[in-house]
Amino acid sequence: MLMAALNQTWPPFVLVVGLLLVGEAAADDGLFESLGAQLGRAPLSPHLLLVGLLALVAVVTAVLNLDTSVVFMTPVLVHAARRRGVDERPFLYGAVFMSNAGSLLLPGSNLTNLLVQGGDHVGGFAFARDMLPAWLVACALTAAFVALVYRLPAGEPAVGGPPLRLGLGAAATAAVAVLVLALPQPALPVLVVGLGVTAARRARPRVGAPVLGILFGLTVALGVASRAYDGPARLLGHTGRWSTAAVAALAANLVNNLPAAVLFSAQPPPHPRALLLGLNLGPDLAVTGSLAAYLWFRAARAAGARPSIVTYSRLGLVLAPLTLVATLPRIA
Repeated sequence: MLMAALNQTWPPFVLVVGLLLVGEAAADDGLFESLGAQLGRAPLSPHLLLVGLLALVAVVTAVLNLDTSVVFMTPVLVHAARRRGVDERPFLYGAVFMSNAGSLLLPGSNLTNLLVQGGDHVGGFAFARDMLPAWLVACALTAAFVALVYRLPAGEPAVGGPPLRLGLGAAATAAVAVLVLALPQPALPVLVVGLGVTAARRARPRVGAPVLGILFGLTVALGVASRAYDGPARLLGHTGRWSTAAVAALAANLVNNLPAAVLFSAQPPPHPRALLLGLNLGPDLAVTGSLAAYLWFRAARAAGARPSIVTYSRLGLVLAPLTLVATLPRIA
């Protein structure tokens, strides 16, 4: 049981570490900040600026993982709103909600994707093909919802800001995107890219090894426990797609989506894509739903914003059911 849990757990964590290292390199190169500044200088209305930045969040999430996105893109969106002189709340909450929606597309976009589909050996292209319709719908609905909830009066386009920078971080980002799409097991190659770009820049990694180590140990322990007692996994054997998504969303907010993914995938779930929708979109309901929400809260506070747990849940109580109902018919 221990070896089975280790074999399920180590590839996802290795892949996520590699993606986080690449994300750090891209952020240190100023890639995210400069892309945000390019949009901020464009002659766009505040709502179009918001939608453009949320689209950027969705792409960063899909390629470099939602934890990378919430840490590095949340300040970009908050500062873009301030430079334009408009309400920063839709930019602030849009960053985390779009990260959740954007995490549906690729295996590496969310650790839960890797844990649930680990035994299937599904390649990146096949996974993206299956999830693309749901990803597009979830991202579009999230952007429309946030843009409609908050009224944004016209502001002046931002002046100045860093020019577009395409350095090692950008090249590494493109490389890992190809690897995740092309290889059925991209974990070690992506880690090599991440370590390589970190060494080339002579930078000290900031991926939070202690936190990742604790999460790895917890995930392995839960994997062993779920193989000794597979009640949660057997529960999904008696549910349909809609019930699977609902149970997953509820469990994500009760115990966090990472342990929920481990418990539900001890044996192959009958509706893995519905399970992922619940695990990835369900955390919109509460900040307890995922590690990404906690990282977003910290990143927002560091940027001088004032994120509200109550506001997060008030918005999520509408957005989570809306996106789940709209995306479930789009999966196989």
